[in-house]
Amino acid sequence: MAEKTSFFVLREKAVPEVLLKVVEAKRLLDSGKVESVQDATEAVGISRSSFYKYKDDIFPYHENQKGKTITMVIQLDDEPGLLSIVLKTIADFHANILTIHQSIPVNGIASLSLSIDVFPTTGNVEDMKNSIESVQGIHYAKILARE
Repeated sequence: MAEKTSFFVLREKAVPEVLLKVVEAKRLLDSGKVESVQDATEAVGISRSSFYKYKDDIFPYHENQKGKTITMVIQLDDEPGLLSIVLKTIADFHANILTIHQSIPVNGIASLSLSIDVFPTTGNVEDMKNSIESVQGIHYAKILARE
């Protein structure tokens, strides 16, 4: 018989210190600031056995971690650096590119299809689209779908 899994949401002050240190050790490992579990556990002040005991059972909760996905299509000139400007504009709006596909340019014009994860911090998606569309060399930008 399968074991029933239950989840709980707790305020940080209710979580035992060892579990918070496990989360911090995992963050250090994921960010590359430390190279090994030994280094991570020494940095946060817990034993390796505590880390291994809890590492698969605790994760930070980010209310806005998962955003909404939009699909955008952009028609642009085949010019060096133009795609980079589009990507920087999306980054400036604090959105995250999930997928990107650029067609082979035909007659000096390429089509770009993007799936973009947008968050509350992204702001107005129409403003982002308009900002992309205002770039010299962009023919148009359209939002095809919102999920």
